[in-house]
Parts: sequence; structure tokens; C-alpha cells
Amino acid sequence: MDRRQFIGQSAAAIGLLAGFSGQARANLQKAEIIVIGGGYGGATAAKYLRLFSNNTAKVTLIEPNASFISCPMSNLVIGGSRNLAEITSPYDALSKRHGIKIIQDSVASIAPEKKTVKLASGKTLRYDKAVVSPGVSLNFKSIDGLAQANKDGITLQTWKAGLETVALHKQIAAMRTGGTFAISIPEAPYRCPPGPYERACQVANYLKQNNPTSQVIILDANQDVISKGALFKKVWAEQYSGIIEYRPKSNVVGVDVKTKTLKLEVEDDVKADVLNVLPQMAAGEIAIKTGLANSNGRWVNVNYLNFESTARKDIHVLGDAIQIAPAMPKSAHMANQHAKIAAAAIVAELSGWEVNPAPVLTNTCYSFVNSKEVVHVASVHQYNAAEKTFKTVPGSGGLSPAPSVLEGVYAWGWAHNIWADSLG
Repeated sequence: MDRRQFIGQSAAAIGLLAGFSGQARANLQKAEIIVIGGGYGGATAAKYLRLFSNNTAKVTLIEPNASFISCPMSNLVIGGSRNLAEITSPYDALSKRHGIKIIQDSVASIAPEKKTVKLASGKTLRYDKAVVSPGVSLNFKSIDGLAQANKDGITLQTWKAGLETVALHKQIAAMRTGGTFAISIPEAPYRCPPGPYERACQVANYLKQNNPTSQVIILDANQDVISKGALFKKVWAEQYSGIIEYRPKSNVVGVDVKTKTLKLEVEDDVKADVLNVLPQMAAGEIAIKTGLANSNGRWVNVNYLNFESTARKDIHVLGDAIQIAPAMPKSAHMANQHAKIAAAAIVAELSGWEVNPAPVLTNTCYSFVNSKEVVHVASVHQYNAAEKTFKTVPGSGGLSPAPSVLEGVYAWGWAHNIWADSLG
């Protein structure tokens, strides 16, 4: 999807919302909208709340980090072909260009009954509408010994891009000759379905050039590769034969810090030099703490027409934290799409207008199989009123026939476009 498609979908909505009555404008000017989390979902929501309201709505974005670091493309940093600066963007355009108030802080608690948010710094803010885009939390307790291993720096997850991303690359670069890198994948759902398989490719690509007798072991708790399976397996056979070993139905249940050993539920233990252990995931901690995670205590159920939590009125939840619709991935592109639907719905609700009864979502996900070649999967999702959920549109989207350098160009184009769309 190019930038014109990103913006085009939104331009139509802006046109529909352009004819504000005096009452609608007054309602928007009085409303306090707080957005919690400045990732793909939160940053996009903050921006489009301003755009869809003709810059009338008062929007405050709360985000602890000074800059946005993209999880998509971060596996290339782990593989050594890119650096962190190339996937880092400032937040200042949101304030300077769009008039969003940005508070660099964390949210300690949300009081839905009082409609207040308490910041870690102690300040309390009131809201009429809250948008919560908290990403995921990692359940270290789901794997015995993982919390201590992570505290000691023996294991790194790197499932949110940042300093850990660089640290994991350094561990790989320092690995002994002929050493082993092991990555474990939890049972789905988890953030970014193809992410671990892409990461294995990036590590293998680095080792192939710098430590060719080393090995990458993928321990997958799932029955098989859950995204782009045939494409990844073909790449592993053709480009990384003798380097990547894929083991399905291999659920990691424990970590021995002293021996760097992973204990599996059924199979024999695996000892490795570098351990990238991904535990079970759930909605971000603030969503769970606020009582929003009403799907198995892990994910947030929402009304898909406006992404309002089914547990708490006037709190709209986006991105990886929600209980996804059938075949809807937990991806950056999807979080960006959630944000636009939620932003349009919030503006409509505050203005006394009808919420769009038939929203459509799109998704594109690119995976680098080496430093230049890429495969992708794409899909279109239409709201089904009878079932009150999104369903994939038959025949929509598609899958790459094979990896290509041209798709690598498209992937970087996608990245720069979505960064501009969310943050520019």
C-alpha cells in the first residue's frame, strides 16, 4: 500500500466530517480526549482525531519514550544490516503540525468510573474519551526461570524495539565460532505472527557471512509455521541449509540460567549460546490492570465499529492488545487501521453523528528473508453486521510467489509511508 492509498482512505472520511454544525464543534471543543501509548495505534489515533475533527478536538498523547522506534524493520538491526537510527522517528510533528499535547510519562492507573488517568509522576488528568493502545505484555511466569534469566541479561526478548534490539545483535556478533542461537516462539496469538521467523532469517543471514559454522534453532510451540509457512521453509532450505533447524511442537517451559539451557515440555533440552525466548503474551499491563482484558484475562474484547472496550464505556482499545477478529493479525499496519476507524467513530459520537456501519480494514506485512529480499502477505477485512466482527474479503490480498529484491524496495516504501502517516 502506497502513501496515496493510506491518505486516500482517510481523506474520504475527512470530507464526510468537514461540515461541522456549531453544536458539533462546541461538543468537540469541550471534550477531553486522552490517548495512552504512542505506538502505531496510539500515534495514528491522536493524529487522526485532530484531522477528522478539523483540528477541533483536544487531544493529549501520553507516551514514556522520547522517540518512536519501529518494531517492523527492527529485525534488520538484529541482523546487522541496519541501525537503530534508521527506524527511529521523533514525535514532534504531532505537536508542531497537528496541535497534539504530548506528555512524556507513563500511566500508573485509569479510573473508568471517575474518567481519570493518573500518571506515574503523580498528576491526574480527566477524560471524556480515552484511547488505550498499550501493545503487549510478556508473561515471564509462563516459562520457569525466565524472569531471572531476563533480569540477568542471559535471555533477551526484544519484542519491543529499542536498546534490547542492539543488545541482542551484540550477543550474536560475540557468539563463539560454531555456536548456537535459539529462538522460542509461544503459541499464537502473539504480536507479529511472522516476526520470529523473519528474525531467524536475519540471524542466519548474519551468521552465514560472519560465523558460517554456527546454527539457528527455531523452537516453535505451534503445530507449524503460522505465517508465510511455505515461503519461509523454502528460504530456509535454499538459503540457510545447515544453518536453520526448525522444530515445530516444541514448547519451552523452563530456562536454566547457569547452563543456558532451554527445557521443553516433551522434547530433550536445548543448550545454546544466545537465547531469544519469547513467552506467552497478553494485552499491555495497563489494560489488564484496568480490567479491560475480559477475554481469558489476556486480551480486550471490543465493539469493532468503534473499538470501544466491552468492559468499560468510553475507553477505546487498539492494536495488539485486542481480541482479534478471525484471520486478523496483530500487526503494525492493522493497529494503524484500528486507529483510523476508532478516531472517526469517536469524532462522530462526540458530534452526535452516526458511526460508520460498514468499516473496512486492510493489512500488509513484509518479511525480510535476508538483507534485501522480502516476502509479503496482504488482506482486506470487511465488517460483518450480522456477526458483529470483521471477516476477510474472499479473493482479497495475496501472498508473494517468491522472495525478491523488488519487494524489499516496496517494504521500505511501506515503512516510510506508514511512519509518515502515523507520525508526520
